[in-house]
Amino acid sequence: MRVLHLSLTNFRNYTRLELELPAGIIVLQGDNAQGKTNLLEAIYYLSRIRSPRTKADRELLNWLVLEDDLPFARLVAQFQRGEDADQIELSLVQSRGKNLGPDASALRKHIRINGANKRAADAIGLLNAVLFLPQDINLVSSAPQLRRRYLDDTISQIDLRYRRELQRYNRVLTRRNYVLKSFRGRRPDPAQLVFWDQRLVEHGTYLIVRRQAAIQKLNEAIQRIHPKLTGEKEWLRLEYCSSVRLGSPPSVAYQIALPTEQSIPSGTEVSLPEVAASFSEQLREAQAKELEQGMSVIGPHRDDVRFLANGVDMNTYGSQGQQRTTALSLKLAEVEWVTQERNDKPVLLLDDVLSELDAMHRNCLLNTIDEAQQVIITSTDLEHFSEEFLARSSLWRVRAGRIEKLTPP
Repeated sequence: MRVLHLSLTNFRNYTRLELELPAGIIVLQGDNAQGKTNLLEAIYYLSRIRSPRTKADRELLNWLVLEDDLPFARLVAQFQRGEDADQIELSLVQSRGKNLGPDASALRKHIRINGANKRAADAIGLLNAVLFLPQDINLVSSAPQLRRRYLDDTISQIDLRYRRELQRYNRVLTRRNYVLKSFRGRRPDPAQLVFWDQRLVEHGTYLIVRRQAAIQKLNEAIQRIHPKLTGEKEWLRLEYCSSVRLGSPPSVAYQIALPTEQSIPSGTEVSLPEVAASFSEQLREAQAKELEQGMSVIGPHRDDVRFLANGVDMNTYGSQGQQRTTALSLKLAEVEWVTQERNDKPVLLLDDVLSELDAMHRNCLLNTIDEAQQVIITSTDLEHFSEEFLARSSLWRVRAGRIEKLTPP
């Protein structure tokens, strides 16, 4: 898979951009705040229909158009999947409703695929892209919520059922927590939870099984990739830490272990009936605790992922350099996994990935991505690349929202 043409209008600092993208490696060089990351964000936005950098779509509009009567932004990508060529178009248009104040506004999102109007759910994952940002080190070092979101986002781009089950699970979880909170301070009727328990298990079971399968596939790839990035000095293993016990005898409610104490060994296969039975049993065991706390304490919304390098937990004990390399290995493993699932390599987007790596790790990384179908890598300094690498790359300079070709030195 590769992007053939990218068109941006009023997106971030790009007022107007028409760009033909070649296959292979593309190096974007430029100073900070010139638009390098914005270009990667645009491609990722068309892939996931959400930004990796902000939850407020209004921030994506060029500041020059915000004062217009009808500010808008438009992103279009023509891309190739196998032998087929497709086009995805996304427009953000400000709308003013009757119930909004005179200064209030909202952005409407319009999506068209090959000229036909589509929902966001229909567009996610058509253009497969894997993005690495400097802040992705937080996937290893920060809260479990980020790792759950990463798993959900990654699986959702290749599994439509997972997206549907995740949406349904979150709705049921919200309603179930509301019921649990309503019981606090009065005598509860546990029978009112039966329906919500059944729905929680129904939708949550698929999430757990699919996540575990994804971790196994990522493990297969990461055990090949990580040693290459570390000069054969480290091996890396992922563990899915489920709050639902699998393959172990049930415990009483007050002994429910933390997610990091219930990791599922790599290679363990779990089935939907097995997970559903264990999930249901543990909900019954945890009922007293949930009624006391007024919240759901069992389910995929409490799960986590551990990164073990040479048996050491990188989440807690890894240095910043180790955590950065771990996150990068994870993204490269994602490329391999998506390639297997789609039989087509995704576009790889690497933002300022070399500046924090030493020479050995830089060389290992550049050798690893050399076979990519299309990779766009940004940098402020071309000295991070060898002359040989630049000679076989397309080299462009980004300056104030404009892009020009450069001649390799």
